[in-house]
Amino acid sequence: MVTATPRCYLGAVKFVDTAELDIVAGRGGNGAIAFRREKFVPFGGPSGGDGGKGGDVVLVADEGMSTLMDLAHVRILRGDHGEHGQGKDCYGRKGEDLEVRVPVGTQVFDRETNEILFDIDRGDARVIVAKGGKGGRGNIHFATPYDRAPRRAEPGEPGEARKVRLELKVMADVGLLGFPNVGKSTFIRAVSRARPKVADYPFTTLTPHLGVVSIDDDAVFVVADIPGLIPGAAEGAGLGHRFLKHVERTRALLHLITLDPGEDRDPVADYTALRKELAKFDKALAKRPEIVALSKADISEVRDAYPALKKQFAKKKIKLHLVSAATGLGVRELSVELYKMISKVPKKTAKKKTTTKKKK
Repeated sequence: MVTATPRCYLGAVKFVDTAELDIVAGRGGNGAIAFRREKFVPFGGPSGGDGGKGGDVVLVADEGMSTLMDLAHVRILRGDHGEHGQGKDCYGRKGEDLEVRVPVGTQVFDRETNEILFDIDRGDARVIVAKGGKGGRGNIHFATPYDRAPRRAEPGEPGEARKVRLELKVMADVGLLGFPNVGKSTFIRAVSRARPKVADYPFTTLTPHLGVVSIDDDAVFVVADIPGLIPGAAEGAGLGHRFLKHVERTRALLHLITLDPGEDRDPVADYTALRKELAKFDKALAKRPEIVALSKADISEVRDAYPALKKQFAKKKIKLHLVSAATGLGVRELSVELYKMISKVPKKTAKKKTTTKKKK
């Protein structure tokens, strides 16, 4: 078994969520043409063995990985070739499989048809992306009463070849959404041990961050801090749909809104704009269970605006929560509400494809 060796990098690991690869499985070994020519063994007959099967190329889920960085600069993955058959009825050795580790949440697409081939959505998933070629039969299989000395054998079959695109979608129960600078990173730091960068300028978060929220020993869920979105994100504006795809696997959404005098934005308009972007990207996302919270309640202007905003959202039949990740106000209560919500949503409804087998 051959395993792809991870590269080592100095400093922070770069987040890479897509990679294009050419995958070629190993070729099967050729069958042999040979005859027994031993003393005291009359009419020895054919003794050519079969060729060995080519090695498969296998993707293995690794829960310790969070990026496709190891494959970012890899162009071709090749399986080991099978050994040719030999005389004296010796069969060729099977080619070793090439195992490549990828993060949980990786999807494999055919680059030519854009069809999804595999969805590696479990920690124990192991999928054969390309099967090795079958080994050819040696001449021992072709002897007949009419041809006791066959001089023919089969060549090994080539291994499967695929042009694929790998896409990583983070695996989380709750997707944390909001415009830049609404306090998403501060919130996820408050409810988990995740430590995304926090600053007072837009697009502080450039990669998704996962945080494990533990309410008690039996109530645990995962929150994904998705980079800030802006109007036009579904068409690629700002950080664009590159990160919208990470919301697709979540079972529920948490919208964070707040007052931003510097940007002269309205919280209700921000929420409406985000909803439109979600619907443009995937209509199913707009139907996902959600909770809306007004963040930065430690600021007096936000607290003062909360009663009026609560009434506006009530007209939309939406309960508006008030939280402050800086002081902890309402954070635990909101976490409990999120856990109750996702507990009612089966995991299978949050993902379009859950199988790790090849799609027929």
